[in-house]
Amino acid sequence: MKLTIERMTYGPDGFARTPDGKAVFVSGGLAGDVVEAEVVSSGASFDRAVVREVLEPSPDRVQPPCPFAGVCGGCPWGGLAVGAQRAAKEENLRSALERIGGLPAEEVERVVRPIRHAKDAWGYRNKVELAPVVDGGRLRLGMHGRDPEQVIRVDACPLFEKAFPRAIKSVVGALSYLGNSRDLSLERVGIRASRRTRALEVALWTPTGAFPRAQVARVLGDALKPTSVVRVMSRGDRRARKVAGVELLSGKSSWTESIAGESMRLSAPSFFQVNTAAAEILVELVLDALRPGEEEVAVDLYSGAGTFTLPLARRSAYVAAVEAYGPAVRDLRNNLEYAHLDNVDVIGGDAAREFPDEDADVLVVDPPRAGLAEQVVGLIASTPARDVAYVSCDPATLARDLRRFREEGTFELVSATPVDLFPQTYHCETVAHLTRRRP
Repeated sequence: MKLTIERMTYGPDGFARTPDGKAVFVSGGLAGDVVEAEVVSSGASFDRAVVREVLEPSPDRVQPPCPFAGVCGGCPWGGLAVGAQRAAKEENLRSALERIGGLPAEEVERVVRPIRHAKDAWGYRNKVELAPVVDGGRLRLGMHGRDPEQVIRVDACPLFEKAFPRAIKSVVGALSYLGNSRDLSLERVGIRASRRTRALEVALWTPTGAFPRAQVARVLGDALKPTSVVRVMSRGDRRARKVAGVELLSGKSSWTESIAGESMRLSAPSFFQVNTAAAEILVELVLDALRPGEEEVAVDLYSGAGTFTLPLARRSAYVAAVEAYGPAVRDLRNNLEYAHLDNVDVIGGDAAREFPDEDADVLVVDPPRAGLAEQVVGLIASTPARDVAYVSCDPATLARDLRRFREEGTFELVSATPVDLFPQTYHCETVAHLTRRRP
């Protein structure tokens, strides 16, 4: 059927309607395109279709620098002009706040701020991951496609840190060479790079057991001169693998990044935002929302390795930081020691079970994509905190949680600022500022 793509969804697809008004999610369609599409599945309320031909390209359609844009899972919006991407991300946030958050349109218009972004729309990622496959008896590495079962062989990625243009090709070549003469049992390979510190880490994820440590360290060292090569050993069911240990093969035991004036050291299993420059905007927005005073107590829930903890500790009398993931807890403690900060209590455990007893003045939460447990919303409301900064990576769960806060009645939403941490994708971070309602 012939369809006009009306807008981008929160996902890789474009959105259209059939002549009789039925919703269609169109794979390969960009906002403004007129396409010939084939329906591949039909449901009661919507269909799914794939583009067979672009009849009239959108004025916002561009030629991306990556030949796999739209095929590889890393840049599904790579063919859409960056300005149109950002407008779509703003609109997706507004839509979620209305549909899921229950906010009236006029309030959404009042609280949603213009999207913020860093300079680079390509070459910004400080981390990529490669997936191994055995093809014709030979090991090869590539990127996951939009179909997660598909692995696309690549020698470079235009999204990856542009200061290290040959890193991916060097890692692929070295490990392919090694893997064809010995069993590496690779599960995935992570590469982290920083243009600020020049740190370059290769992390090899494998099961526990025998491993050719010396050969791997030597060949990778010759290929790209990394600052660290580590092996992350895992065990357990494939759907829920757990880190069993990290083994240093060569160089330093951590990757180092500079962000918002702080130096952070991160072990390979620890999470860190993949766009350092844009993550600094998150820090700025959180600090602007909270305005922590030097006599005040701050709480940092889901603190990770300390992206918000360290700047809060510089400005507050005391910080309670809660993090459940063991490697991140260890990294946070190390980062505090390196920063010579002794006014932070690091609490390992789930945010609901280990919620701090301190009377917080300000509070920041940066939960995973699933958002806050309903119990945590109540615990935050029970504190005397004057302001809360909620950092979200999913507009739907953010909108749900903001609705819960509104229904609880303690805090009101002041602003919600989208931040484009992930150009060429539909993903977007948001910093929501809530303040205590006045009696």
